[in-house]
Amino acid sequence: MNEATSPETGNPIRTDVVIVGAGPVGLFAAFEAGVIGLSCHLVDALGEVGGQCIELYPEKPIFDIPAVPVCTARELVERLMEQCKPFAPPIHLGQRVLHVEQRGEDKRWLVSTEQGLRFDAAAILLSAGNGAFVPQRVALEEAQALEGRHVHYAVRQRSTFADQRVVVAGGGDSALDWALALRGVAKRVTLVHRRETFRAAAATVQEVKNAAAAGELDLIIGTIAALDAPGGKLRSVEVKRIGGSVVIDADHLIALFGLVAELGPIARWGLETLGGRVAVDTSNYESSKPGIFAVGDIAVYPNKQKLILSGFHEASLALRKAYTYAFPDKKRVHVHSSYDQKLSERILGAEGVAAHAEGH
Repeated sequence: MNEATSPETGNPIRTDVVIVGAGPVGLFAAFEAGVIGLSCHLVDALGEVGGQCIELYPEKPIFDIPAVPVCTARELVERLMEQCKPFAPPIHLGQRVLHVEQRGEDKRWLVSTEQGLRFDAAAILLSAGNGAFVPQRVALEEAQALEGRHVHYAVRQRSTFADQRVVVAGGGDSALDWALALRGVAKRVTLVHRRETFRAAAATVQEVKNAAAAGELDLIIGTIAALDAPGGKLRSVEVKRIGGSVVIDADHLIALFGLVAELGPIARWGLETLGGRVAVDTSNYESSKPGIFAVGDIAVYPNKQKLILSGFHEASLALRKAYTYAFPDKKRVHVHSSYDQKLSERILGAEGVAAHAEGH
């Protein structure tokens, strides 16, 4: 939604809560923050909203969201974005939170990202799933020097691969989806996966097999063994197969092996952790440092359940405690959303509220 740090002054952006992670739980937290009167900014290291839901299984069905019998991960994220819309929370993508520091005088937090954004917040809500997601990289020495030019871990623009020879490596939804999407753009697409079975939706797997049978793309079972890049320009990819190797002419390698999670900089914030997750008090999901909360998969406590709906509950309670840091001299009075006139007008608009009243 917005880019930010106060461009006029260079001062940190002042907000009530910085939400680290723009997956489903982070998006719901942004909505819930608006409901109770807190301003917030969302920050995520990934290039699009949705967290691991979008990166790992965008088309997989989800069955355990209350009142939603079934939806895909992408549909869930789209609905949460729509729910957030009335509050227009700024979302900063491609920004990895690196450092947090608490001021002594007012106990507010200075939050800094690796890319240079700074925030001044009353509280921090960690909803970073399993931590910061980073792509699994090609385990070849020659790959690193080619990253960003010939070796890619995400597709930013299809036009980059127009009339190019492209090798897509991976066996999940993302790899198969991009192999199919690029066959009409690239000169030639080759999909490489290490085994016959795939981790993608059955319909997508069948579509890939049909495309391969029709000669629309090549499908090779094997592993990436070497990259030939004379002068720093990719020329071919060697794939090791049972019984031998094959060399594929290629201008680009798109490696979509999935993401690995790590606490990353969060591990250096001095928080109590257990098994690579942030320990919290279940009365308000606050960490060992007052003012920093953890919800969703990144939080750990006895009988913790890794469910999206559990994350929604955790975020709701955490933000009510965060409210006391943002407004220490103000007592918040609970009002059911159905009877909150200001909230109704914010979400439905004045005309919508009037129409709803007439209908009842």
